[in-house]
Amino acid sequence: MQTFIKIHPGDKAAVALQPLPAHQSLMVDGQEIILKEDIPQGHKFALCHISKGEQVIKYGAPIGVATCEIEKGSWIHTHNMKTGLGDLLTYTYEPTQTEAPTAKETHCFQGFRRKDGKAGVRNEIWIIPTVGCVNNVATAIEKKAQSFLNGSIDAIAAFPHPYGCSQMGDDQENTRRILADLISHPNAGGVLVLGLGCENSNIDVLKEYIGPYDPERVKFLVSQESEDEIEEGLELVKELTIYAGQFERTAIPCSELIVGMKCGGSDGLSGITANPTVGIFSDLLIAEGGTTILTEVPEMFGAETLLMNRCETKELFDKTVTLINDFKNYFTSHNQTIYENPSPGNKKGGISSLEDKSLGCTQKSGSAPVKGVLAYGEPVEGKGLHLLSAPGNDLVASTALAASGAHIVLFTTGRGTPFASPVPTVKISSNSPLYEHKKNWIDFNCGSMVSGTSLEQLGEELFQYVIAVASGKKVNAERSGFHDMAIFKQGVTL
Repeated sequence: MQTFIKIHPGDKAAVALQPLPAHQSLMVDGQEIILKEDIPQGHKFALCHISKGEQVIKYGAPIGVATCEIEKGSWIHTHNMKTGLGDLLTYTYEPTQTEAPTAKETHCFQGFRRKDGKAGVRNEIWIIPTVGCVNNVATAIEKKAQSFLNGSIDAIAAFPHPYGCSQMGDDQENTRRILADLISHPNAGGVLVLGLGCENSNIDVLKEYIGPYDPERVKFLVSQESEDEIEEGLELVKELTIYAGQFERTAIPCSELIVGMKCGGSDGLSGITANPTVGIFSDLLIAEGGTTILTEVPEMFGAETLLMNRCETKELFDKTVTLINDFKNYFTSHNQTIYENPSPGNKKGGISSLEDKSLGCTQKSGSAPVKGVLAYGEPVEGKGLHLLSAPGNDLVASTALAASGAHIVLFTTGRGTPFASPVPTVKISSNSPLYEHKKNWIDFNCGSMVSGTSLEQLGEELFQYVIAVASGKKVNAERSGFHDMAIFKQGVTL
């Protein structure tokens, strides 16, 4: 069993793949390293003497600066290193030679072909409130409507949220865009849009954002105009189930599959096991003409140049620069520190700085060129790898991925979480103890890499698993009945 890993030939730090005791002797590149202290799993130790002020190198890139002398074999963490990042930076486009991968064979999933030509991986009925005031009504309709489940319908789910009124400017626009995106999502065979009547984002306003729609697929209910909104809502949901029940699964090429990629509760193994596995999956899907979307912009800080230089054109490079700097300005405009990251859980798992976290996070992007850069709430149109503007918050970012068109979200984690999103959310563990401990949360384990499974094999296994999920296999969050959504709150509340 492999006990540690040196990720890049130029690294000054290696990572413990299992707990390593003090005084253990290790051979690294023909050189003996005697550990000065215990090294927890996922944490780093020095492969050479590192002077105060010297950069600590991992993934072949700087992850921070030593705050004191670090002896060879010593534990490297927040007690002896800090971030080396600054604020706004000037970037130069230095394109790297990246080629879109090519597929050895093509695959299909069993999905739902919609009347507008789009494909979905679920046939669900969604109840979407326009405003938080009717959340309880939406939830009550959801509970009472479960008896309508039949045939090909996978679930009936409400998506309560606290917004839709008392918002201004871009904040209100965010709400309207996300709600309209979800109403149009092909995973929903039918949608009940539930309004109050006096809200800013009322149904008449929202219809302008939805655009053309199929009246058999989308129904509207204004609660203030109904004598009994729950009973009327149930009748509309019943109509939607009859309509959606006509759809059956059929073979659809994987070139039509759109998968979002996100991580949360990361640990020191995330960038070594789970995230690179997702990167291999991304390359495999793109090779078949499919689409992947990478988000959580603040967790690109420190690794952003790697993505920028993979942009296919100078125009995309410029969009990525704006993507990064807009988020930095967002932090500073609220008098917040740009690099207030990683979280306590990240640090406990072995991540010492935002660069450390970001270089591991961006492993999910694989090696394909960047083909598109999306604004928050913007639907994806093209194929290949896309970058999406959204924060690092798990629920907000995963909702943003769904709103941009992701059929499925791949969520890697070293700590675990039970949350869901509007679409099937596959939880992928970076370590085996998490998988063994939380099998009711975790769907796929990448911790087996430590015991000898290759990344290439894991990537292929994940690809096959995603095809199964796209074809109807339920993930743990779905089996638990979880459906979550969260909208990016940016402005004042009136």
